[in-house]
Amino acid sequence: MATVAFIGLGVMGYPMAGYLKTKGGHDVRVYNRTTAKAEKWAAEFGGTACALPFEAATGADFVFTCVGNDDDLRAVTLGANGALEGMKEGAILVDNTTASAEVARELAAACAAKGCGFLDAPVSGGQAGAENGVLTVMVGGDEATFAKAKPVIDAYARMVGLMGPVGSGQLTKMINQICIAGLVQGLSEGIHFGKKAGLDIEKVVDVISKGAAGSWQMENRHKTMNAGEYEHGFAIDWMRKDLDIVLNEAKRNGATLPVTALVDQFYADVQAMGGNRWDTSALLARLEK
Repeated sequence: MATVAFIGLGVMGYPMAGYLKTKGGHDVRVYNRTTAKAEKWAAEFGGTACALPFEAATGADFVFTCVGNDDDLRAVTLGANGALEGMKEGAILVDNTTASAEVARELAAACAAKGCGFLDAPVSGGQAGAENGVLTVMVGGDEATFAKAKPVIDAYARMVGLMGPVGSGQLTKMINQICIAGLVQGLSEGIHFGKKAGLDIEKVVDVISKGAAGSWQMENRHKTMNAGEYEHGFAIDWMRKDLDIVLNEAKRNGATLPVTALVDQFYADVQAMGGNRWDTSALLARLEK
């Protein structure tokens, strides 16, 4: 059993921290900007709610973060009363935020200066994956730090992979989002086309999902998309945040991402329709408006 701090109890972090307690059996302290949520988590899982990131991290063997963006991450780790102030030598910071590779390297340097380890470890699998403890975790860091942290990360994951040095986890998550953007747009166009052609979408998907067109998105989202229901997954506001990270990284490394850039603008159209909190499959709503 380890002493673990978890900072950020959003739709992903709340159940992830829960699995560290219930499945991992660790002593878990939590921090959230909304104190009531941290207190609710502590009451539900039997951990400890802390008033500051510093307090949660003090004496912890592992500190997990899962917040909104680069600036949020800097605030809870490097800011006043941030986690780094409380971390002991030899502790490991595991960042589950989807953030930039740049901030990952920044945090790694700050941790190294304190004699601490760092892993960038963004996740995929959405809210359902977090609630069921079956996330995919893409990790950047050195092998020794990864080997120490993996048994702890395993509590909320189905797949944990070391992708390379610090920043590689975030870069891999960017590829994940690139692929999802294109898949969802293709699925949206396919369903839209099928409806216009007068076909039974359920029958169509039952056949084509067993062939080369099949995907997780098709299997898990086609029914709700066909019904015009878009409250079942990762919010468009967050997807646009992720795609902004992707497109900025592409500018730095020279990658050409025409489809990703186009789908990002399609998501902007859905936001303009009031769909900020709809899930990413709402690209179909844009076609049907």
